[in-house]
Amino acid sequence: MAQYDVIIIGSGPGGYVCAIRCAQLGLKTAVVEGRETLGGTCLNVGCIPSKALLHASHQLHEAEHNFAKMGLKGKAPSVDWKQMLEYKTDVIGQNTKGIEFLFKKNKVDWLKGWGSIPAAGQVKVGDEVHEAKHIIIASGSESANVPGAEVEIDEKVIVTSTGALELSKIPSSMVVVGGGVIGLELGSVYARLGAEVTVIEYLDGITPGQDAEVAKQFQKLLTKQGLKFITGAAVSKVEVKGGKAHIDYALRKDDSTHEMKADICLVATGRKPFTEGLGLDALGVQMTKRGQIAVDKHYKTNVDGIYAIGDVTEGPMLAHKAEDEGMAIAEILAGQAGHVNYNVIPGVIYTHPEVASVGLTEDQLKAEGRAYKVGKFSFMGNGRAKANFAADGFVKMLADKETDRILGCHVIGPMAGDLIHEVCVAMEFGAAAEDLARTCHAHPTYSEAMREAALACGDGPIHS
Repeated sequence: MAQYDVIIIGSGPGGYVCAIRCAQLGLKTAVVEGRETLGGTCLNVGCIPSKALLHASHQLHEAEHNFAKMGLKGKAPSVDWKQMLEYKTDVIGQNTKGIEFLFKKNKVDWLKGWGSIPAAGQVKVGDEVHEAKHIIIASGSESANVPGAEVEIDEKVIVTSTGALELSKIPSSMVVVGGGVIGLELGSVYARLGAEVTVIEYLDGITPGQDAEVAKQFQKLLTKQGLKFITGAAVSKVEVKGGKAHIDYALRKDDSTHEMKADICLVATGRKPFTEGLGLDALGVQMTKRGQIAVDKHYKTNVDGIYAIGDVTEGPMLAHKAEDEGMAIAEILAGQAGHVNYNVIPGVIYTHPEVASVGLTEDQLKAEGRAYKVGKFSFMGNGRAKANFAADGFVKMLADKETDRILGCHVIGPMAGDLIHEVCVAMEFGAAAEDLARTCHAHPTYSEAMREAALACGDGPIHS
């Protein structure tokens, strides 16, 4: 029976980052992973492969729509779907092998197989039982089905994000159920590749929880790119007939019923914690009403020696949130003061343009009754964006009306997922919009739009 200071169940971003940090802090560490490769959903069937397809399909879009404008003449490239999937697989392999290398470098043991917790202090993998002072559950999440609907997912015609990443061919039509991040990213991929994509969303607008102004502009831009939207619609049934997906839905405004059919139906209605097989019921681990593992501010469950981080706990299901929690719990177990600032966790949608946000939205500030000011700047006023055919969108900064402290920022535009981080750093240090506005930004860069939005919180931007 092997003995460890820490055993982590799951090798996704939360699990593997936690393991490396534990090892760096001198804790004897092992990770349980049943997949043939490390990295969890994110590296194998989530964040990384989807970004590979988004990148490839965006290059096609540029070749078809913008190359000729720049004097790059010639026949538009054709799509070799098999080769594109091989490229995606190669990207996955490079990343997962990288994690394996980091485990070896940091002397983290990989316990290959699916784990369960027969008792506090014990983790069973296959026929072997390993002992640990601390057990951290980082088993992630899985795709959720459409609430209250009859849907048989076969990962061939009716697919989750996993199946959508490995379709046998590019469909001529696709219906996406759910107007959130996953559905819009993958819907964008297939729309660029030539599919007719329709998004059906239960709410009256896409990207629930996003700044309302950004969401409205985002839907307009995606519509311009060819995606179609049916909002305020409840899907009741999805089934395969004659090799095609048939989708039944009702419009909430008048209860009228409709049917659509498509080559592929992507179910992208969110994710749910994956805790099956861990034995949590028998251990008496307390769960929330939404099926998450209940933890205290130090990630501890109600059972001594058992902790949980990432998608299995409350909060946004984001890889970087899990990573930060993995770092924090490692430091706590090593006797340090691990901490995560949940007010400064950015969110990104990797379409084109990208959408990124951090902090509070206008609706949240209004609900709080807080006095605030808005600084906006359009990418139309940014020289680099105009030169790169990327001038759609804007930066919207929110600051406290009295103190000028930055409360949130919402960006739709080029490289938004990278630009948002200067605001994250500013917020982490409690900066005012004026602090950002007075910081020199290189010219010409997209980042100047962030400075201009900060200037707009004061006397006004220069280029607008």
